[in-house]
Amino acid sequence: MFGLIGYPLGHSRSAAIFNEKFVQEGIPFHSYHLFPLNDLKEFQPLVENHPDLIGLNVTVPYKEKIISFLDDLDETAQKVGAVNAILISRKGGRSYTRGYNTDVAGFLRSLPGSFPGLKAMVLGTGGAAKAVAYALGKLGIDPLFISRSVQNDNTITYPEITKEIMDQYWLIINATPIGMYPETAVSPPIPYQFLTRDHFLYDLIYNPPQTLFLKSGQDMGCQVMNGEKMLLFQADQSWELFRHAIL
Repeated sequence: MFGLIGYPLGHSRSAAIFNEKFVQEGIPFHSYHLFPLNDLKEFQPLVENHPDLIGLNVTVPYKEKIISFLDDLDETAQKVGAVNAILISRKGGRSYTRGYNTDVAGFLRSLPGSFPGLKAMVLGTGGAAKAVAYALGKLGIDPLFISRSVQNDNTITYPEITKEIMDQYWLIINATPIGMYPETAVSPPIPYQFLTRDHFLYDLIYNPPQTLFLKSGQDMGCQVMNGEKMLLFQADQSWELFRHAIL
């Protein structure tokens, strides 16, 4: 058994994606389920009460918080500081959990080409934003973070975004859940009036396919992209972990 933890999960397509993979790969006796957890205190009981549970994916708002509940992390998850996949092994009546991050590889694979010399603005400072920043670092890009409150020297708040900043940062990535189903009538509060045809807006959200963030960019002539490809590519990476655990 495999599954997804997070809250809420009404937007997720993970069950459909992974259950289709089981069928396509001809792997019987396995299934993928959604486990909406109101609190991470429910995580350990979930693991213990489902002795056939082998792997989990992790989504908002637990990609960072789950770390303190795990026994170990792989190198990428440790460097990123966020987890979106977990493998569970059992021995001697005890469960052992190890966290991974497949968002980094999924994001890198989804990028349409290279961005030499480009400056990137990342909206949010959570687990998804950390994975994006780590991935951008591999491309030699040191992103500027945008948050509701300043977190460090490389983070500013939304009201501090000026036209000059918008002119410098052409790649803008929404790594927040703002605009995700069912709250589709909202968008990150950036100054959209300063967008140009040179800007590229990338929303990690895939449900809805066109968020208000992307629509606002498209109305200004920007290139836009949703999180569909990243979803599928990070799922492929998770699938390799799960498949190896099964076989």
